[in-house]
Amino acid sequence: MPHDGQDLPRVAPESARLDDVLALTGAAVAPAEALLEQATSTLRAAVTVDGRVSAARLEEHQHAAHALAWLATYVEALRQMQGWATRLDAEGRFGEMEALIHQIAFGEYLNQIQGGIPMSQGEIARLTDLGITPDLPAQAACATLIAFGNSAAARGRLVALMRDNAGHATFGATGLDDELEMIRDQFRRFADEKVVPHAHEWHLKDELIPMEIIEELAGMGVFGLTIPENLGGLGLSKASMVVVSEELSRGYIGVGSLGTRSEIAAELILCGGTDEQKSHWLPKIASGEILPTAVFTEPNTGSDLGALRTRAVKTGEDYEVTGNKTWITHAARTHVMTLLARTDPNTTDYRGLSMFLAEKTPGTDNDPFPTPGMTGGEIAVLGYRGMKEYELGFDGFKVKGENLLGGVEGQGFKQLMQTFESARIQTAARAVGVAQSALEVAMQYAEDRKQFGKSLIAFPRVAGKLAMMAAEIMVARQLTYFSAWEKDHDRRCDLEAGMAKLLGARVAWAAADNGLQIHGGNGFALEYAISRILCDARILNIFEGAAEIQAQVIARRLLG
Repeated sequence: MPHDGQDLPRVAPESARLDDVLALTGAAVAPAEALLEQATSTLRAAVTVDGRVSAARLEEHQHAAHALAWLATYVEALRQMQGWATRLDAEGRFGEMEALIHQIAFGEYLNQIQGGIPMSQGEIARLTDLGITPDLPAQAACATLIAFGNSAAARGRLVALMRDNAGHATFGATGLDDELEMIRDQFRRFADEKVVPHAHEWHLKDELIPMEIIEELAGMGVFGLTIPENLGGLGLSKASMVVVSEELSRGYIGVGSLGTRSEIAAELILCGGTDEQKSHWLPKIASGEILPTAVFTEPNTGSDLGALRTRAVKTGEDYEVTGNKTWITHAARTHVMTLLARTDPNTTDYRGLSMFLAEKTPGTDNDPFPTPGMTGGEIAVLGYRGMKEYELGFDGFKVKGENLLGGVEGQGFKQLMQTFESARIQTAARAVGVAQSALEVAMQYAEDRKQFGKSLIAFPRVAGKLAMMAAEIMVARQLTYFSAWEKDHDRRCDLEAGMAKLLGARVAWAAADNGLQIHGGNGFALEYAISRILCDARILNIFEGAAEIQAQVIARRLLG
């Protein structure tokens, strides 16, 4: 076997040898896919009863099921990295930096597949959990990549190239077309000029993002990016939404998440609304004339949305809502709530739920919830500030009958499910942006901070952290772009979107944590931006489907 590593560009790959990287990584994909197929078949046999996957058996084997989800995510990530590298090579853009990112990613992920994938800090997904004997080193290409792909020399060379490209928002070509890169450049400049200089102050003071920023974003079309042109939007792709979300979140996740409210509301109305509701609401959402918020979660339900207890009772032509909601983002100064409530009191699951476009009066600092029948209180949070989180109470809160989404009761859960693909793609993009922010802040600090007579970045373990951040960010980015591409081509992509969100959230947390470690004691000081980035990164593993829920959903799809 070629264990001398000579088939791999370990330090400074020459142009004539770049094809070797692609050949090695290309040859490594099939063995990884074979492992996934074997693992899926083995687990399916263990959880199947009478020809169907048993929910009880799946829960009994939950660790293995989630290990399968992570394995599948890694295999899909390797596929998308190979696709990215191949496209760049065909365009003549697969340079030394891209080759190093590619080989480091493959080397590390193959190593983790072989030895154990971290699902969280204390939980490792191992092939033995799935009844599989690891055998990747038996494949020559895999053996070479495992042994030499993520070498210290490769990491050191990558960081040297990154230092030459300091100031760029990405390291390595993203593979996007010219139009999307123009959009990226526009929002990168906006984030750098209007968001980055103020984000930390907004966070420390726990202030709402200024309305001036929201108005500028509205003028740039952020709230109507994917809304059709005939309904007041720009009619752009989900890929454009990903790029915009990534760049704004790189500036500050609160700003990057402003568009999420409109994206969710618009998707709900586009998929489930009547023609009248579409023509009335969508132009106003697109222009920023009205700001929406999503009101789904309840205090005792968490991810179990089917168990919601907030009820909407019909009184004449209209409805009265009574109940409690929690973790409602940007609730005070918005104009309309996509509100999920139970309209059939005889049900105890998702079948009795309906979605409403519930109008409210925007609040002020002195009176955040002036609408009759509605009260609210702020939830103090570690991070993800800028829009604030609230608990809401409804007591006879009135909703017009015409604002029942779709005009038919009992469709709320189905309507919400239709938005999950877009919501998770958008969340994955936010995660990539937060991770990129951590990398940039940490790299600048490592350049500026001197210890023992030289910059921190000159120390191999500091450089190694930065190299792994860059490689994993590109992996998460390509997985996210692929899920958006699938969505744009009208293909079911709940699996891919879930994988992008699952991996992106972990990458963001790892980048923020390593970024803080590079700062040392200063990272623990509130005055440094990395402290905020760490707090912001932590929520990504929880909202839009906690990592455990996400893994369960992925596993069920794989085994189904």
